[in-house]
Amino acid sequence: MTEARIFPLGDAALVCEAPPPATLDCQRRVWSAAQAARDWPHVLEVVPGMNNLTVIFDPLEADPDELSARLRAAWDGASAAPAEGREVEIPVQYGGEYGPDLKAVADHTGLTVKDVVERHAGGHYIVFFLGFQPGFAYMGGLEDALHAPRRSEPRLEVPAGSVGIGGAQTGIYPATSPGGWQLIGRTAQKLFDPSRNPPTLLQPGDRVRFTIAGLHA
Repeated sequence: MTEARIFPLGDAALVCEAPPPATLDCQRRVWSAAQAARDWPHVLEVVPGMNNLTVIFDPLEADPDELSARLRAAWDGASAAPAEGREVEIPVQYGGEYGPDLKAVADHTGLTVKDVVERHAGGHYIVFFLGFQPGFAYMGGLEDALHAPRRSEPRLEVPAGSVGIGGAQTGIYPATSPGGWQLIGRTAQKLFDPSRNPPTLLQPGDRVRFTIAGLHA
């Protein structure tokens, strides 16, 4: 079992944090403990992250020491069993104007552009958590051969739907925003829609498969 430390974040939150690296088993433990914490009295919000879980509580009603003990017990007793996530297929236009960093990723990895695309689309990914912006899913499962560092100079504007690689992870930008990941493609899928219930297309535990909708020079 992955050991975790629990510490206060201000006077109204507790953080339960496991050491790196990020693993699927650890994230499953995060999801399980988060589910338990949502039912505790005086808990206002539960925020799963990468290798960590933040529990925000009412400081006028909750006993932080008691909450810390409950969080420790929930983590130690959490299940690392697979979550019942959905399978979601994401069609991607790779390269060209849609993936301006595809060639740079190929050069960094020593693979051909075609190999990068086929390996990325052939992977099996799990949504670890949502963060950065509404609906941005950080996914585990990127094979080692495709790992690539973030750009040394982030872009001021990354188009919505851009599919990128950042270190050991892949993800999709739900909305136009600044960003530093290597952009290898783009999808027309809407990752965040406030009129939808839930508004985010992907949820922690979902299994994601990318398909090649096109490959552009």
